[in-house]
Amino acid sequence: MNKNIIIAGLAALLLLGGGIAAYRHFHAGHGSEGPAAQKEVYYCPMHPDYTADKPGSCPICGMNLVKQEKAAGGHDHGRSSEGRAAVELTPERQRMIGLKTEKAAYRNLSKTVRASGKVAYDPDLYRAISEYREARAAYEKIRDGSWQEAADRAKAMVDSAKLKLRQLGIGEEQLAEVDKDPARYDNLLVAGDKVWVYAQVYEYEAAAVKPGQAAVITSRAYPGREFSGTVRSVDPIFSEETRTLRARIEAENPGGELRSEMYVEAVIKAYLGAALAVPVTAVLNTGEREIAFVQKGEGTFEPREVKTGRRNDDYAEIISGLKKGEKVVTSANFMIDSESRMKAALGN
Repeated sequence: MNKNIIIAGLAALLLLGGGIAAYRHFHAGHGSEGPAAQKEVYYCPMHPDYTADKPGSCPICGMNLVKQEKAAGGHDHGRSSEGRAAVELTPERQRMIGLKTEKAAYRNLSKTVRASGKVAYDPDLYRAISEYREARAAYEKIRDGSWQEAADRAKAMVDSAKLKLRQLGIGEEQLAEVDKDPARYDNLLVAGDKVWVYAQVYEYEAAAVKPGQAAVITSRAYPGREFSGTVRSVDPIFSEETRTLRARIEAENPGGELRSEMYVEAVIKAYLGAALAVPVTAVLNTGEREIAFVQKGEGTFEPREVKTGRRNDDYAEIISGLKKGEKVVTSANFMIDSESRMKAALGN
């Protein structure tokens, strides 16, 4: 066979193949827009990367495949910047998956901080308080005398003793009480009708604990008993070994039932303040960002990146991403998120 004929034949085949590909591409993008031209897609809600062109079950988990719903006009919403797209659900589908929403609103947030601790036996602190009181008394005697150098030296001793107490966790309010009621700190050595409880607060909760907050003390030695207390101060220095901060709680001890070095549990009621907040179930943490699904209209749910702040067991503070009054999905989030990611992955 002539070499030129072979080359011509190959060129014709290439042109024909290119024409077929172009024809298929043209009809895939510009063909009939009737129902027959719309390819149905079914996906697994738990594994959205798996799709099929007919109903069935997921080969990974066995879950029934769900039909991908189209928006009005036969086109899905565009791909979101977070790899998610808006999802449209009929009222029937919303009821079927148990979808619920709640408005973002300003709420008074409080948090319950639970901390292990023990009844204080603290001779070092008692000694430091005694040294401070003695230095203060000596300074008061000579502060108005003629020997200024001695007064300055005595004042330096007071300041040094005060700094030591601050390092040990004694706040300004407690310093003012030391001179008024010296016997108040005798229970650092022997438990009395009041005791000091040292509660170890973890680092991630430390910012919520402040002087003046109410606390409840319990002990396994007295099942069902509660001893009321008040947070008086919080240490300024974290424990390097446990990464905890020590809260000093003054607790009632009727009958002297709580004894020095006894292990106890402290429950501190921490008020966090008013903030724009949504239920914690409304926020999905992807590891890189936080996502909430916002209801737009009756059946459209839009993925929105949010930033959260303080939170308790029920609500999370919203720093950015939501406005007061916007409705967010609080249940069935994972189902909606699966469909949202699948639609964005398909790029429809």
